[in-house]
Amino acid sequence: MKENKLIKDIQPKSETFKIIQKYVLNKYTITIGMFLVWMIFFDKTSFLVINELNGEINKYEEQLQYYKTEYEKNDTFYKKLMNNKSEKEKYARENYFMKKPDEEIFILVVDSTKVAKK
Repeated sequence: MKENKLIKDIQPKSETFKIIQKYVLNKYTITIGMFLVWMIFFDKTSFLVINELNGEINKYEEQLQYYKTEYEKNDTFYKKLMNNKSEKEKYARENYFMKKPDEEIFILVVDSTKVAKK
């Protein structure tokens, strides 16, 4: 009687094993699975590499947009500076400490040690 019970327990497992063997352990399924794993992780054009390259592309596109806006800003400033003599004089005085012959320039320097203590 115990033998019959053991055989009944083994019988459904063998049916399950046959289904697994038929569909999952099929040589075509294994080949397709190995191909997909290779393409996703190991190939030089794998999903991971393409994802990383897309991230770099996005970063460079953001940098390109930043430099375009900076170029436009500097271009308008340059045009404004070259067309207006008073703007050119103001820019030279503020950034290069240029002066007229009868003027004196005083440059004030803040002591950084006193500012840090406050």
